[in-house]
Amino acid sequence: MDETVRHTYRLRPGATAEAALMAEWGRCRWLWNEAVHQYKTGRKPTLCRLSKLLTEARARSSWLRDGSQVVQQQTLRTYALALQHSFKVKGRGRPKVKRLKDTLSSLEYTTRGFSIRDRRLRLPGGITIPVVWSRELPSDPTSVRVYRDCLGHWYASFVVRRETTPAPTAEGAIGVDWGVTTTATTTDAAYDLPYLGHRKRCAAELAKAQRRMARRRRVKGARPSNGYLRAKRQAAKIGKKAARQNTHDARVWAKKIIDNHATIAVEDFTPTFLTKSRMARKAADAAIGAAKRELVDRGRRAGRKVVLVPPAYTTMTCSQCGTRAKDRLGLGVRVFRCHSCGYAACRDRNAARTILATAERDRAGADDVRHAITSFRNRGLVRSEPEIPRLPAMGKR
Repeated sequence: MDETVRHTYRLRPGATAEAALMAEWGRCRWLWNEAVHQYKTGRKPTLCRLSKLLTEARARSSWLRDGSQVVQQQTLRTYALALQHSFKVKGRGRPKVKRLKDTLSSLEYTTRGFSIRDRRLRLPGGITIPVVWSRELPSDPTSVRVYRDCLGHWYASFVVRRETTPAPTAEGAIGVDWGVTTTATTTDAAYDLPYLGHRKRCAAELAKAQRRMARRRRVKGARPSNGYLRAKRQAAKIGKKAARQNTHDARVWAKKIIDNHATIAVEDFTPTFLTKSRMARKAADAAIGAAKRELVDRGRRAGRKVVLVPPAYTTMTCSQCGTRAKDRLGLGVRVFRCHSCGYAACRDRNAARTILATAERDRAGADDVRHAITSFRNRGLVRSEPEIPRLPAMGKR
């Protein structure tokens, strides 16, 4: 059985190629902002109208005609998809204007817009970029996304198909509860993900780089100095290193969970509200969202039974008898005690066991992921998979 995945490689563009990529990004960014303006003025930006917008704009402007029509079409398709997704997901904002100083370059090419010759990536306009082939492509790519990160490095993300590696046979189930002191507490203490504090270790170095940026910052409207840009790059490099460490640790931990369990009950926790609390810095360092995504995605690809359980009342419910406490437990109370059966355990461990018991009781199906998967391929603009069921909250049975 095959699966569609992305393989990402580092690019080494020269000065000419990088200037051409930035010029192409300028054209795509202008089209995106024009589509946003049309939506704000009351025009419904359907795919047909967006295609008409591109045709009229290219006929009117030689600057747009100098760029690739393929990547410009993909930009408008991406905008239409983002707008349609914002209507489906409650609370998601509409696509916004992309400002030059706030957004990173990202260009999408289909098979008509790129090729690989002599192990180099060839793009429209005579752009040829060397690729650092860290591994071979398993098949011919169907599309590629060329993007630039916060450090100024360029990458190519190819969409390819590869054979699915069967997951090892496993039995048993595990429940996962998210936290800040311990990033992930499970029903088995051997599989806990501790708080590693990568950003905390480099906080002093990051603060030093940010103070250097503040000293070298010029008045508003003036061109930034080279010293300011160097300090800004150094600060971004420190943050990038911590983010990569968190991603690596999450992948290692998720693989360990997936390889040894057939059923995984995960707390459907959204850590966004923590950004408004006093725990915002530590919560960001814990990278709960990244660890959760990695666990759910790996479990889905391995064919495991992954269940997302709402977090409501899991901390207040006894995992042994199912009795719910009358009062909420304060954050300072780290031991859960059941007044009904006398059971006592670690607060987070009890929550993980409650999550697992909830998942086993409701018998939710596999691939229990919140967001539907969308794709441009095949017919039309968007093809969505059926909405995946979720467990109801414990108080709404």
